[in-house]
Amino acid sequence: MNLLLLISSAYLIGSIPTAYWIGKLFFGIDIREHGSKNMGASNSFRVLGSVWGVVVLLIDMAKGVAAVRLAGFVESTDWLGNELSFWQLLLGLIAVAGHIFPVFAGFRGGKGVATLFGVVIAIQPWTALISVCAFLLVVLLTRYISLGSVTAVLVFMGCVWFAIKETNLYMRSFSVIAAVLVVFMHRSNIKRLFSGKENKFKWKKKKDNSES
Repeated sequence: MNLLLLISSAYLIGSIPTAYWIGKLFFGIDIREHGSKNMGASNSFRVLGSVWGVVVLLIDMAKGVAAVRLAGFVESTDWLGNELSFWQLLLGLIAVAGHIFPVFAGFRGGKGVATLFGVVIAIQPWTALISVCAFLLVVLLTRYISLGSVTAVLVFMGCVWFAIKETNLYMRSFSVIAAVLVVFMHRSNIKRLFSGKENKFKWKKKKDNSES
């Protein structure tokens, strides 16, 4: 399959604005104007409720998995056609970029954590499990979604580099890119954490919330 078509498909898959469409279709709202004003799973839990939050989470994760699966269509005659892991990770990252800058929602998307997690699940499920356990532990102890997200991606990078001692250069590079991306997307949350102004996650709906 044409590489440009695969790249475009990965971006369009990532661009599916799950929370935005659900908010518009079932609640008549733009989720980006409520809660944390973020088009992601955590804000969906707060604004749309736990059921729809789970739906958004699963679909956003599935976008990452689907993008990775597209790598199977790369032909051996294509550029780096024999480097499956390269294309899995590249197409996964493109889907994450699509989630952050979705063409279907005015290029105003979420922070990409759930879609990024889907990419990791598709490639290294055990590392993904360890990362999600770290996320849940931090959130249960602190109720900071942003801190849990940053911790999870740092644990993922640590697992790749030191625990399983991954030798694949593409995966090692991906883990660093993922960590930098998540930290960058949560830079305002990190600043609020250090200043003690970051809001803790609550299951009930709130009218205004600056949490991740």
